[in-house]
Amino acid sequence: MEIRKLNTLRALAALIVFFTHFSDVTNWLDGALGGGSGAYGVMLFFLLSGFLMSLLYLDKDFTKANIKRYFLARSARVLPLYLLVVLSSYALTINDSDILYNISDLNTLLGHLLFLHGESVLWSIPPEIQFYFLFLVFWALSGRRKGYIYVAIVAFMLVWYFANFPRIFGEFDGIPYNLFSTLRTFPYFFIGVIFGLHYKTFKVPSYLKSHWFILALCLIPLMYPEFTPINNSDKKRMWLSYEVLFVISTVFFCVVYLVPDNNILLANRVGDFIGKISYSLYLLHMPIIAAVNVLSMSTELKLVLSLSLSILVATLSFVLFEKPIARIIKGSVYKNHVNCVGTRQSTS
Repeated sequence: MEIRKLNTLRALAALIVFFTHFSDVTNWLDGALGGGSGAYGVMLFFLLSGFLMSLLYLDKDFTKANIKRYFLARSARVLPLYLLVVLSSYALTINDSDILYNISDLNTLLGHLLFLHGESVLWSIPPEIQFYFLFLVFWALSGRRKGYIYVAIVAFMLVWYFANFPRIFGEFDGIPYNLFSTLRTFPYFFIGVIFGLHYKTFKVPSYLKSHWFILALCLIPLMYPEFTPINNSDKKRMWLSYEVLFVISTVFFCVVYLVPDNNILLANRVGDFIGKISYSLYLLHMPIIAAVNVLSMSTELKLVLSLSLSILVATLSFVLFEKPIARIIKGSVYKNHVNCVGTRQSTS
């Protein structure tokens, strides 16, 4: 089930992260688009992830075969490129090259491979993987007791809030871990799960749907640290602000439920294309920005070159690596499924 609007929303999330990091690295526009604002793009990614998992799986039977297909499908989407980037970063770093990410020793490498820690943009992958396992609880409850999903979510939100957002991070036998990064992302996954749970059954009256609701996207730049009226301490706590959670969730709700599916700004080939390569764009843009920034040219030319190269590299990664690997993994899932069905039929 494809919702084309979500392709462009995914593309927008990746571009928010790109422009934030470019602004931070080059001080473009005096850094007005930086200051951690890339978090809003990552929040959209997590909302999308929770929404799509809920939409795709909560109506399926909670069986071993479906769980296996679920993990293989999720792994095919995230792990190959992540592992390639992590292992390449480690190999390059120990050979005194910093063209990717700084993974300087075996313990830091293990922290990445065990999904406990992440350098730079890699920090967001461990929460994603950890949520895949937590989602199994929601899936198990969805068969007969969907209401308990809400109880579990509300309980987490209350405990997380009244515990004052505990900072759980450190090292275990020298291996770094950061559960704080994971816990602070869960509310976004949870809201996505709730929206996905009701997408097929919640009917918005036709008179409430309007292309004008796309303007809700303008709420995101209004929260940027350089533009927002909130105080300085809140700027540093955007992941811990339920006000931010409310605004980003409102934007997501408007796009998914209120903007018509044929909105030309959201359902178009450019959005489809950038959305498909968004994961590669997200993981690979930082080294490209850093490499371009050392060149002697205007900031505007650096922007054009960084974005062009990032899209080119992301496209090559998607076409030559991600897509073929995913096809192989998904092909094995289908083959195993057919073999299992054939075995059951032959023994019945």
